[in-house]
Amino acid sequence: MLDTATYTPRLRSLYDDTIKAALKEEFAYGNEMQIPRLDKIVLNIGCGRAAVKDSKKAKSAQADLSAIAGQHAVITIAKNSIAGFRVREGMPMGAKVTLRGARMYDFLDRLITVAMPRIRDFRGISGKSFDGRGNYALGIKEHIVFPEIDFDKVDEAWGLDIVIATTAKTDDEAKALLKAFNMPFTS
Repeated sequence: MLDTATYTPRLRSLYDDTIKAALKEEFAYGNEMQIPRLDKIVLNIGCGRAAVKDSKKAKSAQADLSAIAGQHAVITIAKNSIAGFRVREGMPMGAKVTLRGARMYDFLDRLITVAMPRIRDFRGISGKSFDGRGNYALGIKEHIVFPEIDFDKVDEAWGLDIVIATTAKTDDEAKALLKAFNMPFTS
């Protein structure tokens, strides 16, 4: 368990020491509160057809996501019944977790320095996946690239959706913030 009273993540220190001043100079902000910062990171695993056939798959995804995030993940359930997919309302369909504060910075650090280099044939991530309001979304095809997951004990490799929410007003500001954290954009 992290003692957040005395612990400051590496990326948080980097943000406070250098990134904040660089962004203030680059975009000519008049106020410290205008400088973009990370708000939250949301991780999501959707089990899809595997959860329809076996309800224990969502529990497995929840356990893996909790290990990756370092925080308890919650199981997501189907809101509507869809007969064509054999989904009933209330069925467990995946897991999600929202990271803030020190855990958010630690996760982003592990994502950039450890997990992304372990992705097969990795050449960088697209710089076009912003939503127009300064939030960035990316997907990882296999969650086993994270070192917290024991490759031998995994029954199924899940895809992982990652949404990085920032306080930036534009995509250019958010991209500059993430580039300052050494996010490997291709364009």
